[in-house]
Amino acid sequence: MIKNTKTLGHKVKKIGYNFSGTRLTQYAGLTSVMDFLNGHQIGKELNSLFPTAKHNSTKYSNAQVFLSLILSSFAGISRLKRIAHFTKDTLVSSLLNLKNGLNKDVISSRIKAMGGDGSSELDSYIGKKTKEIIERTKITTITLDCDSTVKTVYGNQEGASKGYNPTKPGAKSYHPLLCFLSELKIVVKTRFRTGSAYSSNGINSFIEDIAMVIPSTTQKIFFRADSGFFSGNLFSLLESKGWDYLIKVKLKNLKNILNKQEWIQLEKTPKVSICEFDYKAQSWSKPRKFKAIRTITGYKESYYFGYKQLIPQYAYACYCSTLELNALAVHNNYKQRSISETWIAEIKGQLLAGSTLTNSFYANDILWQIATFAYNLSIMMRYKIKKYWKQEHNTFRDWFINIPAKIVSSGRMTSLKIYEAYYFRDKWENLYNSL
Repeated sequence: MIKNTKTLGHKVKKIGYNFSGTRLTQYAGLTSVMDFLNGHQIGKELNSLFPTAKHNSTKYSNAQVFLSLILSSFAGISRLKRIAHFTKDTLVSSLLNLKNGLNKDVISSRIKAMGGDGSSELDSYIGKKTKEIIERTKITTITLDCDSTVKTVYGNQEGASKGYNPTKPGAKSYHPLLCFLSELKIVVKTRFRTGSAYSSNGINSFIEDIAMVIPSTTQKIFFRADSGFFSGNLFSLLESKGWDYLIKVKLKNLKNILNKQEWIQLEKTPKVSICEFDYKAQSWSKPRKFKAIRTITGYKESYYFGYKQLIPQYAYACYCSTLELNALAVHNNYKQRSISETWIAEIKGQLLAGSTLTNSFYANDILWQIATFAYNLSIMMRYKIKKYWKQEHNTFRDWFINIPAKIVSSGRMTSLKIYEAYYFRDKWENLYNSL
């Protein structure tokens, strides 16, 4: 038998390129996003709320500007210059009914011209749409997780100031307030604030705004927040509304107070002890229930008359709550609020809230609101299919929105040609049909 000594050769085909392609897009999934927006009358309602005076030089409506900002958040585009370039994409300009892309100065000037009144009107409109979203889900028991976040800035933007900033100490920032409806993952309310604002600044009026968004059919409301919101005035307001609450305690002498309590050691976890007691601060009209947990973290050696002793070292956590649970269950419930920090990171890092800035405070407020609204829309687009609803926006964007396609027109019909062997085709069509 003759041995075969032949081998396969290696050939490389050189492929050239040029930038001459037209009627192409890398955002094919935005067609579905726009269908979703149109189905909820968002463009039409924004056009009515923010009418555009018609002049010879007027080429774009305020609604087109708002929609371009919403779509850019979905696509992961920030900064006015990049957003303006984004609107030149053939599909985006077609969806927005633009002959040419928007100019960055047009976007900036329109948003700035709206001022504080525009910011307030947009806030009310988003609140109304959020209420509609909640009503459609028919949810009757809700958990509200309230938190604040720091957004560092690198210029002299109006309203930016120095305050608490764990990532860039001493840098100027904004300090927005957010409240999530945890069962749906959506933002019920947000408030854009200067960087020097303390976490709980304006919390009572914020609660009143939240109450207006909650549907009347809601039977039970539970409010949860960290120690930055520990306030007797807040407790009184929540109690007057009949809301349950769980807020971490913040007192200067808390450790001394806890050391005086009678602790019950848990049988299954001997390093953990719990206690509960009534406490009334000087400014409070009545006492409230505190529930605390004490955990042994280690031991410290100490000598007493020549004898070595091991003194336990403790970590404490204390909560003020109306929940009918023991301290350990309250502690475990409180830990669930940490997921809201993930959602805040998603809003800032994936929907890019706070990344597009101008030198106007109210314009930046409007831009923040639009990005958080886009986050809510992204969540609710996927709500019917829970495995997609659970995904972060970046994951959703990668397989559903940022897809290359060719735009084909025939008569009055326009369609997209997407790669026939697209890996996520079944997944994409499944979500598209659900909308």
